[in-house]
Amino acid sequence: MSDAMKQFPDSPSPAPSSETRVWPPISVVIPVLNEERHLREAVSQVLSQKYAGPIEVVLAIGPSKDRTQEVADAIAAEDPRVTVVPNPTGRTPNALNAAIAASRNGIIARVDGHAMLPEDYLRVAVETLEETGADNVGGVMAAEGVTPFEQAVARAMTSKIGVGGARFHTGGTAGPADTVYLGVFRREALERVGGYDEHFQRAQDWEMNHRIRGTGGLVWFQPRMRVSYRPRPNLKALAKQYFHYGRWRRVVARTHEGTINMRYLAPPTAVVAMLAGLAVSPFFWPGLLVPGGYVAAILAGSAVTGSGLPPAALVRLPFVYATMHISWGWGFLTSPASLGKPGS
Repeated sequence: MSDAMKQFPDSPSPAPSSETRVWPPISVVIPVLNEERHLREAVSQVLSQKYAGPIEVVLAIGPSKDRTQEVADAIAAEDPRVTVVPNPTGRTPNALNAAIAASRNGIIARVDGHAMLPEDYLRVAVETLEETGADNVGGVMAAEGVTPFEQAVARAMTSKIGVGGARFHTGGTAGPADTVYLGVFRREALERVGGYDEHFQRAQDWEMNHRIRGTGGLVWFQPRMRVSYRPRPNLKALAKQYFHYGRWRRVVARTHEGTINMRYLAPPTAVVAMLAGLAVSPFFWPGLLVPGGYVAAILAGSAVTGSGLPPAALVRLPFVYATMHISWGWGFLTSPASLGKPGS
């Protein structure tokens, strides 16, 4: 026995290092649909994480139009850590619930097929869960573009002009949050709220995090969990994405009163104002000042936020901002009352 131990026989043992500590097992759940090209790489990326604890991967496969099912079955046959379960509906929340039900571990990480995780993602998540006592931790949806259009979308998705002040888009300091990107959960939290609400084809993450917080749980933003995300490749795809975002965000607002604020109301308000201005402009020319003012604001905002972009991306940035705002606002305004209800 060392002299120090003789002098302090009741002193606590030193905390285990990251090399000697026991890391809890994690279940990674992935909803999959039409991912023949990327599925093998996505699974490999998860299984090669620098995480010393056991990892299992559960793939919930929807009715794909390509060879996704065959690829998934081949991966599972090659590696016992991978399990495949069916998702006949093809919907994301149904896939996640099916994968969670088939998983075995007390920590569950939601990952998407196109998400590019940093190699320490799971380790940082577990450390953050333990340090904060949170029920769910997640980080930054780091949009990264390759083409000029994708670069413009990436800049808009990380700008407050494009997506508001949500930290999982724009970054920020660690701390409690309304929602986070993807998420690494304690199983008991998911069981406490009944998992994902399968009526929500979109916005299911925000909606479930709202229920977790409503039961006293903590959702924690960890900027070190930075996940690369590839934006939509063209205006049509971007418009469709944000139209559905707006539609389903209104469903959340109808389902959970008090969850809407001016940040969410700004796009539909702008759409209504511009339509009204255009409608009265043949009889009252100052009506054109409303859409004209919006265009001027978007051009000025693009000049400010587009610093450092290649010229080909910079010229696309105003169109990207306008598409995101108008599509989201129109989706919010036209969201049918039946959307999100049983049978819809």
